[in-house]
Amino acid sequence: MEPTDLNNPTDDASTDDASDDAPGGRGNFESDSARHAALLLHLVPGVGPRLREALLQRFGTAEAIFTASSAQLRAVGGIGDKLSGELTLASKTIDVDAELERCRQAGVDLIPLESSSYPSPLREISDPPGMLFVRGEFMPEDALAIGIVGSRHATKYGRDQTERLASGLARAGITIVSGLARGIDAVAHRAALTAGGRTIAVLASGVSRVYPPEHEDLASKITVNGVVVSEAPSHAVPSPGAFPRRNRIISGLSLGIIVIEASDRSGALITARHAGEQGRDVFALPGRVDSRMSRGCHQLLRDGAVLIRDVDDVLESLGPLADSVRDSLGDRQISQPAELQLNEHEQRVLQAIGREPTTIDVVIAGAGLPTSQILSTLSILEMRRLIRRLEGSRVVRC
Repeated sequence: MEPTDLNNPTDDASTDDASDDAPGGRGNFESDSARHAALLLHLVPGVGPRLREALLQRFGTAEAIFTASSAQLRAVGGIGDKLSGELTLASKTIDVDAELERCRQAGVDLIPLESSSYPSPLREISDPPGMLFVRGEFMPEDALAIGIVGSRHATKYGRDQTERLASGLARAGITIVSGLARGIDAVAHRAALTAGGRTIAVLASGVSRVYPPEHEDLASKITVNGVVVSEAPSHAVPSPGAFPRRNRIISGLSLGIIVIEASDRSGALITARHAGEQGRDVFALPGRVDSRMSRGCHQLLRDGAVLIRDVDDVLESLGPLADSVRDSLGDRQISQPAELQLNEHEQRVLQAIGREPTTIDVVIAGAGLPTSQILSTLSILEMRRLIRRLEGSRVVRC
């Protein structure tokens, strides 16, 4: 996910009638006034995640911030005369209703940090966005996500390896996160969708002004089985500084980051640095030692990143799922992310297979399904890396 020239030139109307559940509606807010104040605070220039947190700790609510005096605002660390003035005049200089109307018309939802809909992994980083602008819908299984980033000038090797890893991880139940940029990012998103998996695209621009513009169609496809998300207002154009800030969200949404092809000045290395600071795993795919596009990956490997060759290397490094992730449909404990994607019949077949080698006759008896259906289901479970076939018509759980 190497930044574009914008990032690194040296390198490559009222919504009062909106329903609670409508995009831009009140579903994530206690009231219309709370929604209005929260968005207004997010739109004030110079108020980033840390200042937002400091202000809310001092005043309690966004609404209280905008009724505070200049002297009270300046008492908060980091708030000087200029910023206190911006906050005092914000309701007159920022048209919140116009932004809410743009979101409503474009089907963009607003998710504040305080909402239960806010992605839990992202909430845990030191500087989570105070507001997310979202097309699509986050799902519980998106907590099991891996970021894939790399050069926008990808070689055939890089594209091939990205497609192999992204599709394999998607089939294993992992959501693929990337930045919708040219090159590695776009290949990762498309491969996840083709494999029938979920993917999240994090933009430096607004979600209604996709950058690069040729990926608008890809973004629309992602919203059907994933999410397009940004902390920028819905129609914002990307600024150079927005790309590094965007990268912390990619890593924040992920359990780990895979870097595939990156020069020594690649924006993908910024994402890897964020991942390390956030306590996420950093994986790197080795490449040709004489290729400029492999220098960043080799530097990461030298600095301690995990070398990966295939999907199994990634899944093995992630280890057991934290807190025995529970199926949202009940209390069934799972041990592999792909189990979240199984239908009822697939679950029955999997439950009939033990940790020790199990004959197919035993599986047929235990699952209570037609033999032909069980045999086809075993192929699906094997493809999802949930079971392995052994000699003698036996299978075993991975």
